[in-house]
Amino acid sequence: MDPVIAVAALSVALGAVIAFFFFKNYLLKQRSEVQTIAKPELHSDPKKPSKPSQPISRKSHSKPHSHASDKDQNKRHHPLDLNTLKGHADSVTGLCFSSDGRNLATACADGLVRVYKLEDASSKSFKFLRINVPTGGHPIAVAFSDDASSVVVASQNLTGCSLYMYGEEKLKTSNESKQPTKPPLPQIKWEHHKIHEKQAILTLSGSTASYGTADGSTIIASCSEGTDIILWHGRTGKVLGHVDTNQLKNTMATISPNGRFLAAAAFTADVKVWEIVYSKDGLVKEVSNVMQLKGHRSAVTWLCFSPNSEQIITASKDGSIRIWNINVRYHLDEDPKALKVFPIPLHDPSGSTLHYDRLSLSPDGKILATTHGSTLQWLCMETGKVLDTAEKAHDGDITWISWSPKPIPLGNEQVVVLATASVDKKVKLWAAPSLNLK
Repeated sequence: MDPVIAVAALSVALGAVIAFFFFKNYLLKQRSEVQTIAKPELHSDPKKPSKPSQPISRKSHSKPHSHASDKDQNKRHHPLDLNTLKGHADSVTGLCFSSDGRNLATACADGLVRVYKLEDASSKSFKFLRINVPTGGHPIAVAFSDDASSVVVASQNLTGCSLYMYGEEKLKTSNESKQPTKPPLPQIKWEHHKIHEKQAILTLSGSTASYGTADGSTIIASCSEGTDIILWHGRTGKVLGHVDTNQLKNTMATISPNGRFLAAAAFTADVKVWEIVYSKDGLVKEVSNVMQLKGHRSAVTWLCFSPNSEQIITASKDGSIRIWNINVRYHLDEDPKALKVFPIPLHDPSGSTLHYDRLSLSPDGKILATTHGSTLQWLCMETGKVLDTAEKAHDGDITWISWSPKPIPLGNEQVVVLATASVDKKVKLWAAPSLNLK
C-alpha cells in the first residue's frame, strides 16, 4: 500500500474516534440538563400533557387587572400610600367622592368619566362604571348629584364648556325571561352648553342643601376662569343664581357642606362670601354677598370650609394659612375674624416659602391635606405643624385632592382616606397620618 494513503487512512480513523467521544459526552451532558429542567414536572398528572409555561402565563395575565401589583408595591415610597387606581389613559383632571364614601368619580382627559366602587381600599382591583362624554369634549371636573347614581360632569371643547347630568335608567321588567339583565348605562338627564360663554370651568363643587328651610337637594357651583360663578340645581339642571366676583379672574369656588355659603378665591388677596338664601318651600330664593375675608397680603390660592360650615381655611401666596370664623352676625355688620394664622411649612432648596395649590380638610376637621406640585403634605389644624410629607407623591403635578366623607373598609378596618389625582394618569388613595407628633 502506498505510504501516503496509509497515513491518510490512519488520520481519518483517529479523527472519527475523537469525534465519537466528543459527541457522546455532549449528548450525555444535554440529557442531564433536560432531566434537571424537567424535574419539577415529575409530580404532574401523567394523564395530562405537561405545560411548563402555563403558570407563567396565568401570572402575566393577572397583572393588567391589578391596581396594586408587585411592581407598584416596590415603587411605593411612603407608608401612607394605600393603593393606586389605574386605567386612565390621560391626565386625571378631577375627582369626587359620593356622600357615603363608597364611590369615587374621576374625570380624565381621555374622554371618560369613571365611577369606582370602593368596596375595600386595599383591593387589588376595583369595579368601575365608564361614562363617555359626547364626542368633541373632554371631562375636566365632576361632582355627584343627589346620590351615587347621578353625576354632573363639566366638559370642555373648542366652543366652550358644557354641563351634563348622567343618571341611571330604571330596569325594564320582561315577562319572557327571568334571567337578570345588565343594568343600563347612565343616560344624560339634562345638559347645558356654553355655560360660561367660551371660558373654561376651573372648579365644580356640590353640596347637599341642609341649612334652614332648604329641601335637601344638591346645589352645584361652576366657577369659570373669568369672574362669573353659576349655581345649579343638581337634579333638574335649573339655574339657581349667578354671582360675579369682580376680581379680574377667578381661581376657584366652593360651597359649604350645609349648602349655606359660597366662597371664591380670585385674583386679589380678599375672599368674597355669599349666602344662599332659601325660601319656605325649600327652593333657592337669592344669593347675597354677605362678607369678605380681609387680611392676606397676596392672592389666595385655595380655600375650603370646615365640616360644620362655620370656618373657612385659606392659603395665600403671602406664605400663610388663615382659619376664619364666619359664624358672625354679618347682618349687624359684624366682620369675620381670623382665629389662627400659620406660616406655610414648605420651602424650596433655597429656603423660600412655597405656596399651596390645593387644600382639603378631613371630615373630623383635624387634618388639613395640602399640595404643591407633586408634593403632598398633611398639617395638624390645631397647631399648624407638619404631620407628614410625601415628596413626589405622584410622577407629575397633583390636580385634585379630596377626603372620603365617611370611613370606608380597609381589610378589617374602617378608615377615612384621601384621594389624589394627577397628570401622571393615576389616582392614589392615602391613609390619614397619626396626630401624635413626636
